[in-house]
Amino acid sequence: MFTLKQRETFTQDIKKSRFIAHAAPVASEDEAKAFIAEVSDPSANHNCWAWRIGQAYRFSDDGEPSGTAGKPMLQAIDGQALDGAVAVVTRFFGGILLGSGGLVRAYGGTAATCLRAAEKVEIVPRTLVRFGCGFSDLALVRSRLLGVPDLRVEKEEFGAEGAWLDVAVPVAEAETVIRMVTDLTSGRAQIDTGD
Repeated sequence: MFTLKQRETFTQDIKKSRFIAHAAPVASEDEAKAFIAEVSDPSANHNCWAWRIGQAYRFSDDGEPSGTAGKPMLQAIDGQALDGAVAVVTRFFGGILLGSGGLVRAYGGTAATCLRAAEKVEIVPRTLVRFGCGFSDLALVRSRLLGVPDLRVEKEEFGAEGAWLDVAVPVAEAETVIRMVTDLTSGRAQIDTGD
């Protein structure tokens, strides 16, 4: 799964109608709604949109015939294996009717082209693991953890004897990282996986 790295825009004219697509990464329904409100043009004929965040999704045809705008846009998001993404396509009507098939191609195609042009980042599922270790082991453990791709140290808490590190570990690497820390500290590290 991927998400967008940043906002993207794409514009095209189809039979005298102007279609302007805006896409962005979003982490919540509220963020998606705020982006839709921000980029929608009240002077346009239609501001159709779609978003997906995990299992949740929504779309709107905004006055176009049912199923001709929002749903093809959602299919463009899903077709590129995107999550946490929103797309808005604004249409300024040019006087030529496109028909249902033409609208599906126009909205879905405009959204898909915009999404294809956007830089993407892979979504790496992570799990939180807490490592507790003494000061004698801390520098080595920390430097080896930071060498693990896609791992993030979220928080450090220091005490009299050592430190606790809250680490977001890629799920696929969790067992390997736990074994590495155990070996580095000869079993002295405390490990809390939240189970």
